[in-house]
Amino acid sequence: MSILLLFGTLFVCLLIGVPIAISLGVSALTAIYFGTTLPLDIVVQKAFTSLDSFPLLAIPFFMLAGILMGKGGVSKRLLTLATSMVGWMTGGLSMVTIVACMFFAAISGSGPATVAAIGGFMIPAMIAKNYKPGFAASVPATAGSIGVIIPPSIPFVIYGVTANVSVGDMFIAGILPGLLIGALLMVTAFIISAKNNYRPDDTSKASGKEVLRAFNDAKWALFIPVIILGGIYGGVFSPTEAAVVSVVYALIIGGFIYKELSWKTIYDSFMQTIVINSTTMIIIALSVSFAHFMTLVQIPDQISAYLTGLTTNPIFILIVINLLLLFVGMFIDTISAVVILTPVLLPIVTEFGVDPVHFGVILVANLAIGFVTPPVGVNLFVASTVGKVKFEKIVVGVLPFLAAMILALLIITYVPALSMWLTKMY
Repeated sequence: MSILLLFGTLFVCLLIGVPIAISLGVSALTAIYFGTTLPLDIVVQKAFTSLDSFPLLAIPFFMLAGILMGKGGVSKRLLTLATSMVGWMTGGLSMVTIVACMFFAAISGSGPATVAAIGGFMIPAMIAKNYKPGFAASVPATAGSIGVIIPPSIPFVIYGVTANVSVGDMFIAGILPGLLIGALLMVTAFIISAKNNYRPDDTSKASGKEVLRAFNDAKWALFIPVIILGGIYGGVFSPTEAAVVSVVYALIIGGFIYKELSWKTIYDSFMQTIVINSTTMIIIALSVSFAHFMTLVQIPDQISAYLTGLTTNPIFILIVINLLLLFVGMFIDTISAVVILTPVLLPIVTEFGVDPVHFGVILVANLAIGFVTPPVGVNLFVASTVGKVKFEKIVVGVLPFLAAMILALLIITYVPALSMWLTKMY
């Protein structure tokens, strides 16, 4: 009874457009009140105590660092570097967009932020060069999803806290999968561009001197992932402290080196971070309450028993879990999904020998695809807004890239070494 109330209320709330955080809280309260004898205040207590976590402090600081970097001239320099590297290729502007998104992902830790920062420049530029609007907007929309896989990744921080896994290990594990997704997106963009004759005006490669000049101009931005990962694995600071360092670093390079951060810009960046982080923390808190109630009524145990009753084949189990995650990603935001599904699915996959770090990458890779799948594909809406392209056109344009991302997901799922190799090296 309580299970039906929980998910029935959640479904109705989402159907009528209630924000996800409120939907989760209302669902938990409804199920507790009508389906159990538990006190209602456990929802509030669990929501409050869930935020008493030092690692979660990394989230607002990584957000702030990404915003400061975006407003501090980093995006332009990353685009210049990407242009010097791949701008001469067939579909040059789309290639530049994907590479720039990969660079910016290593700074922002956020998919939508990456789309906004890079797409705002590149979508109009591609359309001006007669790229189809749907294709032009779908490139940063899909490439932006790499922002939650290449470190620093906010979902990896949340997964690390929820699963009690090293956030540093999660960051390292996301590097190669993120590069794989980027490479497959570039292949897809190349094929589409060749078919539609999207070619740059200048097909000559940039000289080594030009690439070095662009790299030198962007080196301060590119150095931040080195600081974060090097500091964490060198034992200099924790992931949370690394996030604070990244903010200080962003202020220094944006204000004193690139000289594009004014006091007003800094103030606006702080205010933007406060708004976004407030929403994020409410979602996390109520997601934890929702997940806690699921645990109390033994939903994870029931799901585990059902899946293990179907088969003992880990390949099949992972297929089922991937399908579930892809479906969930279409309707529920990444943060909520990580908090709710980790305690449900992690015990199942570990029983089949899947490493928790590897599963974290699988989980986030699935949910990254959710960024570009309607109806809640956040990156699609961001790309539509910044590029002024109709949503329907982006949905059509994104389909080939979606296929590439699913192929990458299968490789990530069934080739654990892709995620685990670097973590074992360190």
